[in-house]
Amino acid sequence: MTEELEQLLKNLKLKRILEIYDEQLRAADKDDISYSDFVTRLVRAQFQARQEGALEWRIQRAKLPERWTLETFPFARQPGVNRKQIRGFAELEFIAKAENIVFVGKTAVGKTGLASGLLMKALENGYRCQFIKAQDLFDEMYASLADLAALAHRFSQHDHAKAVGCVAAGRIAVFGVLFFEAHY
Repeated sequence: MTEELEQLLKNLKLKRILEIYDEQLRAADKDDISYSDFVTRLVRAQFQARQEGALEWRIQRAKLPERWTLETFPFARQPGVNRKQIRGFAELEFIAKAENIVFVGKTAVGKTGLASGLLMKALENGYRCQFIKAQDLFDEMYASLADLAALAHRFSQHDHAKAVGCVAAGRIAVFGVLFFEAHY
């Protein structure tokens, strides 16, 4: 690789191409592939690296308690969980319909695992999500209500209703789909 090409790849932040260029060049020479195929291999590898990086970023931001997936969920040990229904949820149609899923049950029956698995499925499909326990959400909403009460003193009742509507709309934009976990 020439110094100029190396510098260009660094400047363009094409890290994956920089990492595999020499190896791919040798393979292209050995396999006698066309220039177009060589470039396609490089760009495909860079694209895949970016997709993986974006997924990892979304996973980190989602604040999952564990990286559980639906494929590893122990359905056999949780007979009360309807596998068919969960598979239906995994198609993620509830997101497009702006519907919420609420898991309610006793401790250690799989609520967190199912919520994490569905959230992971959504992340893998390009959605930005955040895992949040019900109590934490309620605490945050309660704090927001206290802030709104302070605003109410400055605005008329009509204006206060508009402020509440804006906060509610902001909440949806921030969280997208909410996953709740019941605590007993």
